[in-house]
Parts: sequence; structure tokens; C-alpha cells
Amino acid sequence: MSDPHVTLTQLQRSIKTSLEAAFPKSLWVSAEVAELKVNSSGHCYLELVEKAPFTDVALSQARATIWRAVYQKVSRRFETETGQRLTAGMRILAQVSVTYHELYGFSLNVSDIDPTFTLGELERQRQLTIAQLQKDGVWDMNRELPLPLLTDRIAVISSPQAAGYQDFMEQLRRSPYRCDATIFEAVVQGAGAEDDIIAALDAIAGRLEQFDLVVIIRGGGSAVDLSCFDGYRLCAHVAQFPLPIVTGIGHDKDVSVTDMVAHTMLKTPTAVAAWLVERAASLDARLTRTSMEVRDAATALLQTHKSRLDLLRVDLSHQTTLLLSRHTERLRSAAELVDSRSPKHILQLGFSVARCNGMAITSVHEADPGDVLQIEVSDGTIETTVN
Repeated sequence: MSDPHVTLTQLQRSIKTSLEAAFPKSLWVSAEVAELKVNSSGHCYLELVEKAPFTDVALSQARATIWRAVYQKVSRRFETETGQRLTAGMRILAQVSVTYHELYGFSLNVSDIDPTFTLGELERQRQLTIAQLQKDGVWDMNRELPLPLLTDRIAVISSPQAAGYQDFMEQLRRSPYRCDATIFEAVVQGAGAEDDIIAALDAIAGRLEQFDLVVIIRGGGSAVDLSCFDGYRLCAHVAQFPLPIVTGIGHDKDVSVTDMVAHTMLKTPTAVAAWLVERAASLDARLTRTSMEVRDAATALLQTHKSRLDLLRVDLSHQTTLLLSRHTERLRSAAELVDSRSPKHILQLGFSVARCNGMAITSVHEADPGDVLQIEVSDGTIETTVN
């Protein structure tokens, strides 16, 4: 006798019956849209997922279908109320009925989507992000970084095709100041935007010494468009980035969490470019003012030293005259002294000098009888013979 068993088909049918009995009515389910595809027939196929908070770890997953007639109505209302098409990465509240097929397994049929939930969920996620960043102690880190005096080496995170990026670059090109802007390409809205921007930040982190600051820019958009800038992982990267980050995300009313944790928040890409030009102009004016102050101080210092030098020259001339006068007087006195003791002066006093053979005689023993002497007096010479 064989063991009792059921066929696979019987098992699948039993599961189908049990599920449909357990969920006879539709119910509202919240989840994130992981994938979304619309086929040529107009039917929409979804992969719904529930993730652990602040991670990409999936806790549960299910297939869902929105049939063409329902999708046309639901998607139109969703886009009207949220300003954004239904896309992957959004959290939605969907009215679903549970189905089970023997070949295709468990799935959900979507009959409605509540747009207000998606908008409210964005705000809820935003508040959770803010709370977690503050709890982590990183909320003020980027804002507290010192801003370099010269900010002309810019790392730009944007889509190169975005109108906001083109406006930003055009504003810089019209500026009289030099600015080197290096673009790090990234998707800046929708699914994958958060990962793309984080990857761009990581690329810049490998070249920190080449840049003064980072600029994140994009054009305007709806709240759903900007939801990636409220993501915890992106905001945590921005808050802890070692270079100052300036944002110009293009929103009119709401401020993203990325704006809040960035060093400087500006409204649009054009406003960011204007801010950079204004900083350059301010530095230029400051340098001009400083150079004029240095020039004026140098001129004043030179004038002061010139005046002092002129005074020293006058004083030197006066001192030299006095010194020459004193030395002239001393020389005159010395000359008079020398003159008073000259042989001529002594002879004028009545003295005479006796010489024999040209040699002065200072003793009677130096002359013998018969020697011829020359007697020099003040007005001539007398020749005589010694007896």
C-alpha cells in the first residue's frame, strides 16, 4: 500500500482556494515599486517590494498587475495629483486583490492607487531621514567645513543634458573670472538617482585635492522628482563629505534634506553660478582694495622716510659745517703756535744762528781760531772769522 499523497496540481489548487478564501475582498497594501513595465497591450506589470529601513535589503516581494483599462485611469490621476508619472522607486498604497495561478503562482491585481499616500509617504520618509541623521550626529558636519577663499575648482554633479547644467555653464562662461568646472555625470531624478549621485561623490572623493567644493545641480521638478534628495544614504554621504557641497536643485517651495545638510543651499543652478561669480568678484574687490592700501601705506612710509632723510641731510650739513669750523680754528691755532716757534720768528726777537761749514754751532768748542762763520740774523747773514 502506497503512502497517501497529492499531485502538484492538487496542491496548487488547494493553495489557490485557501488564499482566495482568506482574502475574498480587495485590501490596501503599501509597498515600494521595484520594477514597472508597460507592454504593447497597455497592461502594467509591477514588482512590489518591502525593504528594511535605510537599506536595500528586501523583506518581502510580490508581482502585481494593473490591467490596461485600470492603468489608464489610475496612472492619469496619479500623474495629475503628484506631478510625476508612476515609476520604479516610489512607495505606493495600492488597492489589490490576491490571486493565485497554478502555473504563475502568487500575484496581486491592482484596482486603484492612492496618490495622496505617495506624497505623504515622501514626507514621512523625509522626516525619518532627518531624525536619523540628527541621531547619527552628522547633521551639521558639512555646513561646519570652512569655505575656501578661492573657489574656482568646481566638481559638478549633474546630467550633462539637463537644461539646469547648461544654464549653469553658460552663466560661468559669461563671467569675467576663470572657473574650472569638472562634471561627474549622474541621473538626478527617478529610480537610480540616489545611487548615481552617491557614485559621483565617491569618484570625487578619490580626487579631493583637485577641487575646492562640490556642486549638485538639476532643473526644477515635482516633489516626487526630488524625492531622491531626501534619501538617507545620499543625505548621509553629503553630510559627511570632506569638501563643502553647494546645492542648486531647482525647487520652488520645498527644501530637500540634501539641501539641509549641504554647506550652502541655493534655489537653482543659475543661482549657484551667480553665487560663484559673486564670490570671485568679492575676492577681486578685496584684493584690489588691499593692493591700494598697500600702495598707499608704502607711499606714506616712503614720504615719512624722505622727510626724515631731508632732516638728517640738513642736520648733517649743519654738523659738518660746525665740525669744519672747529677743525679750522684748531688748525689756525696750531699754525700760530708753529709760526711762533719758527726760527725766523726767533731771529726776529734778536737771536742769531752761527754756522760753520753749514753746520749750526751750539758750543764755543766747536769753532777754532781762523774758522769762517756765517751768522744768520733776521734780515740776512753776516760772515766773520774766529780770532
